[in-house]
Amino acid sequence: MVTIDTTLDWREIARVAAGAALALSPSAWERVGAARGIVEAILDRGIRAYGINTGVGALSDTVVDRESQRRFARNLLMSHACGVGAPLPAEEVRAVIAVQVNNFAHGRSGVRPVTVDAMLGLLAHGVVPEVPGRGSVGYLTHMAHIGLVLIGEGFARIGDERMTGAEALARIGQAPLVLEAKEGLSLVNGSPCATGLAALALARAERVLGWADAIAALSLEALGGQMAAFDEDVLAARASPGLVEVGQNLRARLAGSDLIARALGVRTQDALSLRAIPHVHGAARDVLAVTAAVVDRELAAVTDNPMVSGTAEAPRVHSEAHAVAPALGQALDSLGVAVAQVASMAERRLDRLINPLVNSGAFGLPPFLALDPGSNSGFMIAQYTALGLVSENRRLAAPASLDGGVTSGLQEDFLAHATAASTKCLGIADNAAMILGIEYLAAGDAHDALAGTASRAAGTETVHAHLRAAIARYGDDRPLSGLMARAHGLIVASAAPDAGPQEERAP
Repeated sequence: MVTIDTTLDWREIARVAAGAALALSPSAWERVGAARGIVEAILDRGIRAYGINTGVGALSDTVVDRESQRRFARNLLMSHACGVGAPLPAEEVRAVIAVQVNNFAHGRSGVRPVTVDAMLGLLAHGVVPEVPGRGSVGYLTHMAHIGLVLIGEGFARIGDERMTGAEALARIGQAPLVLEAKEGLSLVNGSPCATGLAALALARAERVLGWADAIAALSLEALGGQMAAFDEDVLAARASPGLVEVGQNLRARLAGSDLIARALGVRTQDALSLRAIPHVHGAARDVLAVTAAVVDRELAAVTDNPMVSGTAEAPRVHSEAHAVAPALGQALDSLGVAVAQVASMAERRLDRLINPLVNSGAFGLPPFLALDPGSNSGFMIAQYTALGLVSENRRLAAPASLDGGVTSGLQEDFLAHATAASTKCLGIADNAAMILGIEYLAAGDAHDALAGTASRAAGTETVHAHLRAAIARYGDDRPLSGLMARAHGLIVASAAPDAGPQEERAP
């Protein structure tokens, strides 16, 4: 169970996305109720307030009378539910709902407690609204499709079964909501989609980076890498938290390797795809840490417009731009670039494992790791696939936050595209997992080709054994695509195996 007291962090959002239950603490429920009281007071006193008793966007100067506000709230969902394309996966929809509930729990939006409870009901009973994944320039459309199900419209899934929103609510014993003033706007507003997807992008990127260190160590060992470049005092001369951590990981993973000892001094220095592992992987870890801080700040922030404050006796309403999330878009763009660079380096290591022009160094690996080079092609074309994904990542890594655009009759004449940045980052992380999976297969086969040469380190033995427990050595005896998909599955399913006892770390 994940409980909102003050605010959630990105890891808690990822837990709810994966299926954990979500609840509000008594103090959070009290904030939600107090904020609704402020909205009611604004309505009773006739205080002009954007989206409460006026239209939205370019229609913000048009007054909506009290009798029309229920219709206005419902119509907002209808007009804003204009996403296109394939639906988001269930975990992504759950993440978006969790972030919006977290936003309402700050007590500055003014939706009714019954509306928040209805959203919690979707999470609790496994109802996944059908949310088209494309068409958003920042927010609005994704949450509108979720809101449709709350009022008994749209479509949803429970398990593998697709049904109407009304059928889904009936299945879980929940009545369709009749929205009141401001609730339509609050349901579509803010940055819940970008932030929810960002939390998942962080979780996926963190897992990819953990595997990147482990797989790089396996490749480095098979290629007879020179460990002097990773000495603690050497890396301390260009220290960053991430670089130091990766250096520690590599030393721990390769401690006691007879293969590394056998290759000592074979080369003066390794190619940069080996020698610069701490620098590239470490830089990505540093970007991950910065991005995580930005996402947590977003979760702690009010992202609804307008927001309310004061009391029912002295209500205040504030029109602002908190729904715009430029920091989030910039951070996710940066994380996408960092993960793409890690994957690009992985493809270069893959090439060194299979390329007969460079892989005959320390131990003499067979061309393309083929069991019978000539009649077998081994991993020759798998490298093509990895390179294609590297190129796709390069295209995806173009910054979404600079896309611009003008909407709503010049009223919204700046767009930060944070949702697009989060979506792209998820795609880059998934491609990176596949590229690393292909390197994993090749590194495992390289070690099998070296059987009897010298022993692996205990820290890489766990990685090799994890692979072989699921996938046998390749011999051109079955389509590689299936093996690559299974290797990708190993990476996305769990963290990399432990390296065993860690080296002593400086305080």
